[in-house]
Amino acid sequence: MPQREDPRRAVVDVIAGLGRETQYHLDQRLRHFRITDTVIVITSILLVILAVFNVYYVRVLYQDFNGIVSNMESMHAHLVNVDADMAIITLHMQAFEGHMEHMDRIDAHMGSLADTMPAVRANMDGIAVDMDQIQQSMQEVAYGMGIIDQRVGAMAGGVSVMRENMASSRGR
Repeated sequence: MPQREDPRRAVVDVIAGLGRETQYHLDQRLRHFRITDTVIVITSILLVILAVFNVYYVRVLYQDFNGIVSNMESMHAHLVNVDADMAIITLHMQAFEGHMEHMDRIDAHMGSLADTMPAVRANMDGIAVDMDQIQQSMQEVAYGMGIIDQRVGAMAGGVSVMRENMASSRGR
């Protein structure tokens, strides 16, 4: 009589197969976890390296902005001095024009020199016209310097705001 197979043996074989497959999947899962952990560590190291370079570049940029702001403030101070000098020159030119007006009075009192003075007077009138043109030019220059002073002041204010923003972002 042939031996009958024990029905429990089939169940044991199925459970043993399930155990082997379960262990295989657990091993694969562990292997994938290790790979994932390695990728996370490498990515973290790369991010730290990038952060160090970013901090370095932000520091360099901050120093460059400070240099730009200093140059802008220096330029503004020099433009203020130039504007003041232009105002002084304009005043001197007005005084010189006043002196030129006195030349007409001197001409009236110089009857004895009437023969030689017509040529001198013509030259002086030409100088007076030139001085008027110079005064007008100087007034235009003074006006232009005022506009430049305003614009440089606005630029320096904007750059100062950028500096403050950079300083506040570094403080965080």
